[in-house]
Amino acid sequence: MGEAPHIKDFAVVLGGSQGLGLATVRKLLLEGVPVIAVHRDMRKDMKHIAVDFAALSNGSTPFYAIHKDAIQERGQVEILQEIKRILGPYAKVRLLVHSIARGNLKPMTSSSQIPTLSEVDFKITGEAMAYTMYSWVKLLFREGLFSSNPRVIAFTSEGSSRVIPGYGAVAAAKAALEAIVRQIAVEFAPQGLRANALQAGVTPTDSMRRIPGSAEILEHTAKRNPSGRLTRPEDIADVVYLLSRPEAAWINGAIIKVDGGESLC
Repeated sequence: MGEAPHIKDFAVVLGGSQGLGLATVRKLLLEGVPVIAVHRDMRKDMKHIAVDFAALSNGSTPFYAIHKDAIQERGQVEILQEIKRILGPYAKVRLLVHSIARGNLKPMTSSSQIPTLSEVDFKITGEAMAYTMYSWVKLLFREGLFSSNPRVIAFTSEGSSRVIPGYGAVAAAKAALEAIVRQIAVEFAPQGLRANALQAGVTPTDSMRRIPGSAEILEHTAKRNPSGRLTRPEDIADVVYLLSRPEAAWINGAIIKVDGGESLC
């Protein structure tokens, strides 16, 4: 029987079409890591996403995009089959990055006609931004698609422990996400898996700009940060790559601040 061909294992980035997810995809490809980007975007956004993905596909490192819903069970089954097809008989998943940003930004109370948060808002936001983290770890593990020492990384924010107006549902989801990361880190450690969360500083992404009062937050944070600027998506992507390296194998269950010292001020 012949030996398996030399083939690189893949990174799977959930929510890899914009913001932190897209920056992570670019960084990994630049470093020679094959990437599968899973995303679900509105039609109005697809034109510029297609341009970004076309540029990424022209490189020497394999890149695949799957435009399906990673949250609902039906979409997960379809995505899983596509991932299996891309991996083939030899490749595995060495890195899973959770960058799904789909939630409701509403206040809990309002003196005007502005809609307020409902229990359904909390459920939808939590399912998308927190519980899918565990769903995908379980799916890839159950199907035997992880490599021998895989890494799992999620993106959280300071809002998991601090109050930001209109951020209640997302804050709850981020707090849950951090708890899930810690639990995965312990329960999957015997299988060699390492799970961590990166707490990004305030970053001018489309998701950030949807937060009520975001312009004031961005302006204030740029002055507050001791490094003299806002966090960039590329800053987060760089740390994702660092945590994917063999030298980071003993970092597990950590919530790592990547903010240039912003949270100290």
